[in-house]
Amino acid sequence: VRSLRDIAKRQSVMRRAFDVISSAIGVILLSPLLAVLAAAIKLEDGGPVLYTHVRLGQNFRTFRLYKLRSMVPSADHLGGPITGAGDPRVTRVGRILRKYKLDELPQLINVLKGDISLLGARPEVESYVTLFRTQYEEILLELPGSTDPAALAFRREQDLLQGPDVEKQYVEQILPRE
Repeated sequence: VRSLRDIAKRQSVMRRAFDVISSAIGVILLSPLLAVLAAAIKLEDGGPVLYTHVRLGQNFRTFRLYKLRSMVPSADHLGGPITGAGDPRVTRVGRILRKYKLDELPQLINVLKGDISLLGARPEVESYVTLFRTQYEEILLELPGSTDPAALAFRREQDLLQGPDVEKQYVEQILPRE
């Protein structure tokens, strides 16, 4: 009879193997698409192709989450962390990337690095984790993930967030349901 700890360790090793194999295959198969998307981003405004943002991971460890840049360079200095419908910081290429979630593809690198898993609660920025600290103490016992049921339910999140205070809407309507 195996102990629960042995079973949990085995599941963890199997999950990590699945994540590494799947994300490595994904990076290889998607590399031509990623090259085209990178070129489109670079041609549009000459800015960087990748965007990184600090998020909290398992056990509140910080890491840099990778995305294809979908906003103007230095967008962080031009507005808040939440992007609502019609945000002028989003580029033409960025609208397409966001519509089809292509901006999320570089997160396969985060999966390879062990920052996140393919499936799990989305990693969040520290300021929002602080607002829901008790819930995140439980959530962040596990690796966060690139996608989860909430990401699917709110796949059109940007369209849901409209008006003058999209950050308030995010904190009050979306975060509590994730």
